[in-house]
Amino acid sequence: MHSLKDRTAIIGVGATPQGRLPGSTQLSLAVDAFKAALDDSGLEKGDIDGLLTFPGTTAPEGALNYLRVGEALGIDPAFTGSMSMGGGTAGALVQMAAMAVEAGHANAVACVFGDAAKTGGSRFNRASGWGDSWGIWGMMGAAANSAVAASRHMALYGTTSEQLAEVAVACRRHASMNPNAVMRDPITIADHQASRFIVEPLHLLDCCLISDGGVCVIVTSAERAKDAKHPQVLISGMGQAYTTRTLEREDWWYVPHQKEALDRAYAMAGMGPQDIDVAQLYDNFTISVLLWLEHAGFCKPGESGPFVEGGRIQLGGELPVNTAGGNLSESYMEGWLHIVEGVRQLRGQGGERQVTGAETCLVTGRGMTLNCSNAMVLTKGEA
Repeated sequence: MHSLKDRTAIIGVGATPQGRLPGSTQLSLAVDAFKAALDDSGLEKGDIDGLLTFPGTTAPEGALNYLRVGEALGIDPAFTGSMSMGGGTAGALVQMAAMAVEAGHANAVACVFGDAAKTGGSRFNRASGWGDSWGIWGMMGAAANSAVAASRHMALYGTTSEQLAEVAVACRRHASMNPNAVMRDPITIADHQASRFIVEPLHLLDCCLISDGGVCVIVTSAERAKDAKHPQVLISGMGQAYTTRTLEREDWWYVPHQKEALDRAYAMAGMGPQDIDVAQLYDNFTISVLLWLEHAGFCKPGESGPFVEGGRIQLGGELPVNTAGGNLSESYMEGWLHIVEGVRQLRGQGGERQVTGAETCLVTGRGMTLNCSNAMVLTKGEA
């Protein structure tokens, strides 16, 4: 058995309202999310002796580093730091928090994020490679990276835009049951096909939102979490994988290191895809979900297009995916809300969108120029 398996737990999660929040700042949203997570955990502020932050991809320099956030929260942590890996940051910080708790560096670690990208007018349209080198080729914005992946998947395996639409429709259906989601009006495959192209073959409804909001996740020992307000949510498996190479790798578009992260999480948990009840898969674009499904072993390479047809990834289907709406329809919090939804599903707090009998949840994250990836297997512990 892996030494970290089931040794730590997520004891508290908190999120602010999402969408357009005029008057808010990255810091104010992070503080509000921390307060919500602290209340959810049942801990006192003095119990928090670890603090990890994501400065954010749109925040001004230093706005959310651990010094600014710690000052605003009134915390002098024993363990702290900031990390920026785009959509791969949330999972990486929670895993770091788990390791810090198990190593005895902290008793309870708050992982905090806030962003005001919507009111700040962020468009994520800068050159999508390192520096400006890719801009001269028209490679602008994160959508361009995933458009390459979608085009290649279509060329090799016959994947269709209508199959990508199945992901968007599923996420929107789930968001329609989530009172905190930004986009709640149901959509159809026809709606998806009628939406304008952003970077062909990706339509507008293939792309994630831009949002304001804050999220916080608090990690402590599994033993301490036994006495919490809510049932334990154990971190049973976790894994990370990275590549420092991009276009010089012929398979870069397929992000094969994501499978490595998943394999490590499965190995630590002693589980496989057949053991997963619900999945929160990082969905900056619809093609991302198809790739995760293949890497996670829910289907073979090239078969994710047919796999998502017929409502298979919707509530009531074989594998409910992104049950709160995901980045595509709930809010774009760069993967933080995927962890929150995983916790709520295992606690049985999903309300109308609750997956009956959910005891295991797979959560994934990815970021930067498709270079960072991580995965966690969360399980339902003692009530």
